[in-house]
Amino acid sequence: MSEATNTDLYELTMAMSYVHEGMTEPATFSLFVRDLPPERGFLVAAGLEPALDYLGAFRIGPADLDAFGAALGRPSRDLVPLLGTTFDGEVRAVPEGTVVFANEPLLEVTAPLPVAQLVETYLLNLVSHQTAVASKAARCMLAAAGRPVMDFSMRRTHGLEAARDAARTGALVGFAGTSNVAAAASLGLPAIGTMAHSYVEAFPSEESAFRAFSRAHPGRPVTLLVDTYDTGTGVRTAARVLKSQGPYAGSAIRLDSGDLGEQAVLARGILDAAGLTDVRIVASGGLDEYGVDRLVRRQAPIDVYAVGTRVGVAADAPYLDSAYKMVAYDGRPVMKLSSTKVTAPGPKQVFRSHGGSDVIALRHEHPASDVRPLLRPVMRHGRRVTEPPPLGEARERFTAEVAQLPPESRRITGPLPQQPVFSDQLKALTEQVRHRIESEILAPERV
Repeated sequence: MSEATNTDLYELTMAMSYVHEGMTEPATFSLFVRDLPPERGFLVAAGLEPALDYLGAFRIGPADLDAFGAALGRPSRDLVPLLGTTFDGEVRAVPEGTVVFANEPLLEVTAPLPVAQLVETYLLNLVSHQTAVASKAARCMLAAAGRPVMDFSMRRTHGLEAARDAARTGALVGFAGTSNVAAAASLGLPAIGTMAHSYVEAFPSEESAFRAFSRAHPGRPVTLLVDTYDTGTGVRTAARVLKSQGPYAGSAIRLDSGDLGEQAVLARGILDAAGLTDVRIVASGGLDEYGVDRLVRRQAPIDVYAVGTRVGVAADAPYLDSAYKMVAYDGRPVMKLSSTKVTAPGPKQVFRSHGGSDVIALRHEHPASDVRPLLRPVMRHGRRVTEPPPLGEARERFTAEVAQLPPESRRITGPLPQQPVFSDQLKALTEQVRHRIESEILAPERV
């Protein structure tokens, strides 16, 4: 089976009906987030590049028909019209690393209706998860105020793919590295690691553990975990080992428990008194942007922050209220009128100006000279428009865009997101489509 089977069953039931009815004209679907989670002043678009990889490889083969038939309780021969289906449509999207807000399309897919429907679930899964984790990681970068942040999340993310996503999205917003060796190798990221408490416990003493660790990595900087038993004693032991076994340039100690701010002050004093002013202090242990922010505000002498569980699963906002809604079919704009879930019709564009609110407009609208469109063509006829860009490009984009946000949107606690507005043309089209639905569909049913 291929990735084509990674879809919800109702996508398949709808696609089969569309094919049966001959409804194969182009449809445009828009993927967006309805509302930002609490305590989010912005989101960071992520997941586009793996989504394009999926669409480029999408193909329904014989094994997929067997799986579809089993799911539907029908012989696979009934699904032969789907055999050989590929994604040959177009995608317009905001590039990864772009700061986005509620109701702004992150991407729009235009393809024959059955195909555009079948890819919904996979696209929502990829983009929603990676955007949620990237947005959490971005807030850690803001909280750290220029200090390096590292990804230690692999052991508690919801599966290995999620761990790789966490490493990827962390790097996308500027993390210094990851503990995930596989992700580091496949994505070209720095692999970063220290030691566990179990390592120290395995030796007769902290000193013998630290000396053995240093001997195993000759001539290289080491990071020694100093709070297995007593932090003060551990730091003094680490200082003695580092000075005697050197070179210690680039080496560090790690604090992983207790009051990290208080422990860091103690550790810094011991290290400085020993003449080890360039030995860094790494802090870990249940940290996310809230913990990092508190420590930075306390002016704790911590040089590097390692974040794990809470960031890898975006603990305080583990999902996004994302949607993938049809906005046009066969050239006809469509919309949903359900209470609290009204959608705006027509393919979109988002125009951004410096210092003003974003404008969600229709695709064909022409912007003023001082604004820029966010959605770009990234796939035509099922093929990428350009080669996949390096993660560094997305990182630079994020850094530039987040710097332009107003301070109230960047706040860690109680942020205020910007509210995009609709263009006049989009407002007018929305009213036209609403009136058509009410007069042609709803009114006859109410008679």
